[in-house]
Amino acid sequence: MADDLGDEWWTQGDNSGVYDVEEETQPSTEEQHIKPTSKKRKGEKQIQDNSKKKKRRRKTVQKECFVTQERSEEKSDKESNKTKKRRKKKKTITDVLASSEPVPGSPDELMSLLKSHYSQTRSVIEQEELTLQDSCFLGSNDLTHSLSSYLKEVCPKWAKIQKQHSQTQSVVLLIVCGSALRTIDLIKQLVAFKGQAKVLKLFAKHIKVDKQIKLLSKGVTHIAVGTPGRISALLEKDGLTVRGLQYLVLDWNYRDQKHRKMADIPEVKEDLLKMMDLGVIQSCREGTVKIGLF
Repeated sequence: MADDLGDEWWTQGDNSGVYDVEEETQPSTEEQHIKPTSKKRKGEKQIQDNSKKKKRRRKTVQKECFVTQERSEEKSDKESNKTKKRRKKKKTITDVLASSEPVPGSPDELMSLLKSHYSQTRSVIEQEELTLQDSCFLGSNDLTHSLSSYLKEVCPKWAKIQKQHSQTQSVVLLIVCGSALRTIDLIKQLVAFKGQAKVLKLFAKHIKVDKQIKLLSKGVTHIAVGTPGRISALLEKDGLTVRGLQYLVLDWNYRDQKHRKMADIPEVKEDLLKMMDLGVIQSCREGTVKIGLF
């Protein structure tokens, strides 16, 4: 049939259909080049958009971190200011005592100290045994006396009393203070009062208890000046007794370098109350011992 149609059969008829098919099946080179470039552009746009989003996220994270840092710094500043204010508000015992005017001690102070200390550990009946009448106290120092002038006032017959004392392991006058240095100072102040009386210092610094017990047992001692801790130790070991004791003088009004009284120092206060409970309060109630607040 190809021979019958001739060599030019394909040129006849509608050629559009043939060309249309060829155009659909075989795309031009221009279209082939255009399609991949559009895909590349879309990919680049997505990458750019993702990078922009990441940058935005980084900026927001940085802003949040900056805000949290500022808040934390503000909180720390506020807390530091609060602590400073609290530190400023708090006052030590020395500040309070330094600002307060010195007031002479009274027997009521000693009684309130005894009651507050033993209120939780003793019954009501036992607390009544700690009460002391006004007759148990000597006149208190009005802050105008030296130790010698005060003792001359409360012990006017001292020369006669010291001659009558002949008991060992006991003293007639016991002076209690808060430290060893204060003990030496008070002994120096006794020169104008003591006369021929023998004075013994009772504190723990560089002196052993056994040595003090020997000194008390060997001869007659009229006056002893010391700390409540060492005096309590001697009373517990029977190295010192309250049999011949007549006057107990507490260095009540004296203030140390930190403006503290003897009753303001916790360890000294504990020893003092312990000493009072080792027969001193009982002797005061019986009328043999009188307490003076110097």
